[in-house]
Amino acid sequence: MSSSGLSSFGLAGLRRGGGGGSGGGDNAATPSSSAATPPPSTNLTSEQQQSSMMMSGGGGDATQSKWRFRMMSPTASRKNSKEEEDKKKKLGDDATTLLKSDSLGLPNPDDHTCLGPECFGNVVIDDDIVEDVIKKKDGAQVMYRKLRAAVRARDAEQTEYLQAFDEITRDLLPVFEKEPHYAAVLETIAEPEQCHIFRVSWLDDNGRQQVNRGYRVQFSSALGPYKGGLRFHPTVNLSICKFLGFEQIFKNALTGLPIGGGKGGSDFDPKGRSDAEILRFCQSMAIALTHHIGPNVDVPAGDIGVGAREIGYMYGQYKRITRSFEGAFTGKDPKWGGSLLRPEATGYGVVYFAKCMLAKKSMTMQDMRCVVSGSGNVAIYCVEKLLELGAHVLTMSDSTGFLYVPDGFTKELVDIVRAIKMTRGRSLREVLDCGCVGFQSVEFHDDDKNINESTHHHPHRKRPWGFVQDVDLVFPCATQNEIDAEDASAIISSMKMHGARCVVEGANMPSTIAAVEEFERANVAFGPSKAANAGGVAVSALEMAQNSMRMQWTREEVDEKLVGIMNRIFATCDDTAREWGMPGLYRVGANIAAFLKVANSVVEQGVV
Repeated sequence: MSSSGLSSFGLAGLRRGGGGGSGGGDNAATPSSSAATPPPSTNLTSEQQQSSMMMSGGGGDATQSKWRFRMMSPTASRKNSKEEEDKKKKLGDDATTLLKSDSLGLPNPDDHTCLGPECFGNVVIDDDIVEDVIKKKDGAQVMYRKLRAAVRARDAEQTEYLQAFDEITRDLLPVFEKEPHYAAVLETIAEPEQCHIFRVSWLDDNGRQQVNRGYRVQFSSALGPYKGGLRFHPTVNLSICKFLGFEQIFKNALTGLPIGGGKGGSDFDPKGRSDAEILRFCQSMAIALTHHIGPNVDVPAGDIGVGAREIGYMYGQYKRITRSFEGAFTGKDPKWGGSLLRPEATGYGVVYFAKCMLAKKSMTMQDMRCVVSGSGNVAIYCVEKLLELGAHVLTMSDSTGFLYVPDGFTKELVDIVRAIKMTRGRSLREVLDCGCVGFQSVEFHDDDKNINESTHHHPHRKRPWGFVQDVDLVFPCATQNEIDAEDASAIISSMKMHGARCVVEGANMPSTIAAVEEFERANVAFGPSKAANAGGVAVSALEMAQNSMRMQWTREEVDEKLVGIMNRIFATCDDTAREWGMPGLYRVGANIAAFLKVANSVVEQGVV
């Protein structure tokens, strides 16, 4: 870990309780005199050597000591200086002041060699100003503000990533209140282990050279090899990849499978490109990626703009370079190492999670009125499973508008949408032009037409939110931030007063923080994306397992395992929310459960 990891929360003072040693390596497990006394160093200043003597109780028996010491860092040794006094007086919400403050009292690697669990185990804040705040039960807010200021100062322009960071961190305040050392661990997790940015050059059909930028953010390998998709879309940038990768860490943790978190992609736009151009781009992308991936290092998969075709092109090039047939990608065709049910897994998993939410209300999916956004892989298979379970799906959408079917989608209509969107890559509007008999009731909306303002609160005309009334379930399956606070208000108004009243996220972070707050204030059950849409990466991990065993499970076997995984994820979210005094807040349960699993693993591995 780089020195920037924990050092921004410098050590103004530290007190420890307990009798364990704090040295690194084997000595950490043996409470002996040699373990208790830090080794001498010729690099120590006279003030640091004095603090080293204080740690051993002034030369007494360290094994009898309760380790009630005060470690004096260079910063602490100047505590009475005018600069430090001025800094204390200015302590407040200002980000610059917070960054310069040493008030968190967390270990500084420059001051203390041990960074394992013994070191973090019983840290107590010792800066007088902040300790007063801690005693007033506001300590978690102070830690949150300091950590947020540090991350924002470092990544100020990365709005999507900062939103994802805030979404998780605000739910961890109870954890920080109970165990302050977790704030430092979160700061470590919030910095990716590695970020790769590279040029992807390729030739178009006219022989002209084109260039795009590629990314692979390897965020955390605490639980296993980096795992996460590749997205090809013009909006892809470092902030998008970091937001997706940060979410992926905790989503993967919830699956219970041994996979870390990562994400990547390129600002390449596959729309309007020929198959030959997509082939050449994917091969160039694979050449750049090959240096950073592998079955035990990093295993990419698909995402927006990356389906089975693109995975095939990249995997083929990877295989040519490495001369190795191995599970370096998931989402492969089942003929050559892919898992059955992988394309369906995310959409099916969202519905399985929704089933658990309904079961908690003693309800089933039968006859539920559902509004779905999106028309990509997740949305199509979400709709397919909803229909299979007896629900009525009323809408699907894309970037041009949304389809509304008053009588509900049928399997035949879903197949038409699949052909138009997945095969031809065209607008949903073409459903109206396909000349299909029996679908006269299908409507396409992209503006104010046919909207009665007196009965509909419909803030965004190309989205279905608020258009359909008497809704039970809402499934945002399109993209990030497609539901803002105004959309959330429209959704709440459109729901049955005594219906199921559930929002289950299929896309990654489709609801803004303000929208989530609106849902929870209205007692709308909310299934967060990191839990509800984890089915896709879960089956990707099952694909990795099948590759390792050189075998392939049946579709029924994979589906059975997927149902079990989604049931366990829901139980984890539900149980953790209740354990922390917030029953029914699955968002909080998901964030706390996933964070604690990753954070404890990071500490146990030496804070790396």
